[in-house]
Amino acid sequence: MKQKTNPWAWVPTLYFAEGIPYVAVMTISLIMYKRLGMSNTDITLYTSWLYLPWVIKPFWSPFVDMISSKRWWIVAMQLLIGAALGGVAFTIPGPFWLQGTLFFFWLMAFASATHDIAADGFYMLGLDQHEQALFVGIRSTFYRIATIFGQGLLVMLAGNLEVVTRNVRYSWSLMFYFMAGLFIALWLYHNWALPRPDEDAKKKRMTAHELINELGHTIITFFRKPQVVAGICFMLFYRMPEGLLAKVSALFLIDAAHNGGLGLSPAEYGLVQGTVGVIGLTLGGILGGIAASRDGLKRWLWYMVAAITLPDLVYVYLSYALPSNLMIINICVFIEQFGYGFGFSAYMLYLIYYSQGEHKTSHYALCTALMALSMMIPGLFAGALQETVGYRMFFIIVVLACSLTYIVTSFLKIDADFGKKNNSQA
Repeated sequence: MKQKTNPWAWVPTLYFAEGIPYVAVMTISLIMYKRLGMSNTDITLYTSWLYLPWVIKPFWSPFVDMISSKRWWIVAMQLLIGAALGGVAFTIPGPFWLQGTLFFFWLMAFASATHDIAADGFYMLGLDQHEQALFVGIRSTFYRIATIFGQGLLVMLAGNLEVVTRNVRYSWSLMFYFMAGLFIALWLYHNWALPRPDEDAKKKRMTAHELINELGHTIITFFRKPQVVAGICFMLFYRMPEGLLAKVSALFLIDAAHNGGLGLSPAEYGLVQGTVGVIGLTLGGILGGIAASRDGLKRWLWYMVAAITLPDLVYVYLSYALPSNLMIINICVFIEQFGYGFGFSAYMLYLIYYSQGEHKTSHYALCTALMALSMMIPGLFAGALQETVGYRMFFIIVVLACSLTYIVTSFLKIDADFGKKNNSQA
């Protein structure tokens, strides 16, 4: 590396920039479309398709490495994300707002997934081994801060603008213009601040033919792993209840009382789900990681299964009680998100466990593709199911779907030592 750049100058902002577009595509879009009067069926159908870039990400990640440096991809994708955010803002007030915003959300999703590929690779090139270990918690923290900022503060901003302007479309348009300006600023900053590792510029690049052969070999070896059927079923169905719940729960919180929802304002939603919920999710994830590192994944597996399923009952309670007390709603959402964070640790650790061996990096990427698919498929029809049966019965169906989580987990065979501190694979 020609000149050493302090990692504090770029690692926190890089992962903050990685989190913002994902939150915009997956969460902010839900709230915006609901405020613009779309049905739950259409919202969940259209926004669930936006998972697709993350589903197919492993299949084009080798080509990112082949075409140019990872630094170039990061800077280019941040500019494209900023332009896409501006496009969303520009089209919201127009007559073709649905087609326009969906187009720019799609563009943003593909740019964001490509940015993820480049940023994660650049992290390993821009830092030495010691710095990689030191900053792994920092990158995770700033990704979470981006989640709180996007899902919490930005949604609150849009809600407050609605009160000031008395115009829903104009308010959300202004908020997205603000996001576009923020991302252009991040693009300008990273164009200056990101280091230029020699390894990134001089890395030998494979030909297209070599890449296709390598990709084919990776896929073949992935499906030849022991317990492949049980492993893939676990990856696809462990989160099935959450795949149903994730989008509809957000819509339930802001839907009007006469529709069976809690009727929260965007500002209240930003506090409940974007702040308290994210804190619960983060704390649950931290505790899950500590537990697994102490006693191993196998020891905690069924506790984590219970944690990711049983708290879904809070939405059954909320749909029947319809409390107006914001403290009660916050507590319920915190419990559900804390349980999800704790239980999700088992899922992420199993992806690492399944990926062990030859091509572990590529196999892990394929596992994350299945993870995205596990959220995409149930999300496609979750809104239609909810509008057919109502919120109360929908949340009961989610709880019943938790049986799938228990069934697929029961078929797993996991090394008792995996995840413990003395395990070299952990």
